[in-house]
Amino acid sequence: MITSYFPKYVALFAICVLCVGALDTFVAAVYEHAVILPNRTETPVSKEEALLLMNKNIDVLENAVKLAARQGAHIIVTPEDGIYGWNFNRETIYPYLEDIPDPRVNWIPCNYPNRFGHTPVQERLSCLAKHNSIYVVANIGDKKPCNASDPQCPPDGRYQYNTDVVFDSQGKLVARYHKYNLFMGEDQFNVPKKPEVVTFDTIFGRFGIFTCFDILFHDPAVTLVKDFHVDTIVFPTAWMNVLPHLSAIEFHSAWAVGMGVNFLAANIHHPHKRMTGSGIYAPDSPRAFHYDMKTKEGKLLISRLNSSSYDPGVVNWASYASSIKAFSTGNQEFKSTAFFDEFTFLELTRVTGNYTVCQKELCCHLSYKMSEKKPDEVYALGAFDGLHIVEGSYYLQICTLLKCKTPNLRTCGDAVESASTRFEMFSLSGTFGTQYVFPEVLLSDSQLAPGEFQVSSDGRLFSVKPPSGPVLTVTLFGRLYEKDWILKASSDLRAQAPGVMLIVIALTVCSFSCLNRMVT
Repeated sequence: MITSYFPKYVALFAICVLCVGALDTFVAAVYEHAVILPNRTETPVSKEEALLLMNKNIDVLENAVKLAARQGAHIIVTPEDGIYGWNFNRETIYPYLEDIPDPRVNWIPCNYPNRFGHTPVQERLSCLAKHNSIYVVANIGDKKPCNASDPQCPPDGRYQYNTDVVFDSQGKLVARYHKYNLFMGEDQFNVPKKPEVVTFDTIFGRFGIFTCFDILFHDPAVTLVKDFHVDTIVFPTAWMNVLPHLSAIEFHSAWAVGMGVNFLAANIHHPHKRMTGSGIYAPDSPRAFHYDMKTKEGKLLISRLNSSSYDPGVVNWASYASSIKAFSTGNQEFKSTAFFDEFTFLELTRVTGNYTVCQKELCCHLSYKMSEKKPDEVYALGAFDGLHIVEGSYYLQICTLLKCKTPNLRTCGDAVESASTRFEMFSLSGTFGTQYVFPEVLLSDSQLAPGEFQVSSDGRLFSVKPPSGPVLTVTLFGRLYEKDWILKASSDLRAQAPGVMLIVIALTVCSFSCLNRMVT
């Protein structure tokens, strides 16, 4: 079950009120932050020492907030883990946590800092928002006491949550979101009992919020768009780039296109952990993005967006691909892995061509033309239809044109960061069994291609002009949320099989016993 802070009728009333003086456009800012990390320790530090580190990070964020406000930004998003970093277990994170109340308490921490105990981080964030007349989105840790009457209460008597907070331009706490889909290694935090759907309304549109790994799952991400009709997503993240299909700017911009919303993604800047890639993405094209694996500095991005929802029209992702005959299969198919998933591939052996490759229920069709075929670069068309089970369990259907790492076909699907082969055109489609498909185009040196491709209503991802750089990958990344639990369901069934057999035997014995009594 999904929980939301505000009843729908309250939200509708709020929207009506906000319509007065509503803005058609707004200025958004995201800050990619080079977080100051704590020393790794197995012993908790004092609250004073924890606050000292957090204030050092907030000092940096404060400069970004002030600069964004001076340039007219209405809202700024900062990263997940941006105030205290990582390297924590359950005990060592505790000094960094504050009790974050439900936003319905109507609280401006900057004005009443002690209303809910000692909350210096919330006070400072509130004051940053108030003094600069800007919405501030940040990620901190929440703590909630519990007792033995709660059967799920942890042994230490408290819940700890990875939490996003939003303060409006008056400094009021207007949103609190507890991350639901924790990434592997986030053992310091608890999973909320139910996924929360958190929205907040402004004079420049309705906003939804979720965090990092949440983006790969239905709840709360898809629910926010489909059922709560948000215009813009704010997205604090600590995203480790995974090529070829899950680079931050690549996937986040594709999600904005696929879901038809603005998307404000603020990432940590820590190249040593492959963390970089922030952006301001409109549903028709990226407005600003940053990817930098070379320097150690943070980066502020600012751009103007439309406030209202964008209606891209209904895309039938299987329409075109299902209506045509399969293209040539060319050379023999081969298998290779991308992020631990085994794809079925075909090598693109010619400068121009039409190819089809299939796996299970998914067939991928590609038409393309290269400017020239580099003899030392190999490209392939790949298909994957299956359950990904590495850092999470989620069902994918993927059609991809990608550059292989080397001429050895076994490297197709390995991470590649540069290319020299240019394409004059491409058109990619697939027989997808889902409406949730995210179109990705990533060029050499991890650059996006704003305005260079479109999605047609019949499900084709095609170039509208020759891409401005050599192609790394052109991908249709499909999610079948309803199949995410296949592995769990099958394992549960296997676990329950002995019990089921006992029940069947017992029922059979009872039936025979009843039958014998009836006969006698």
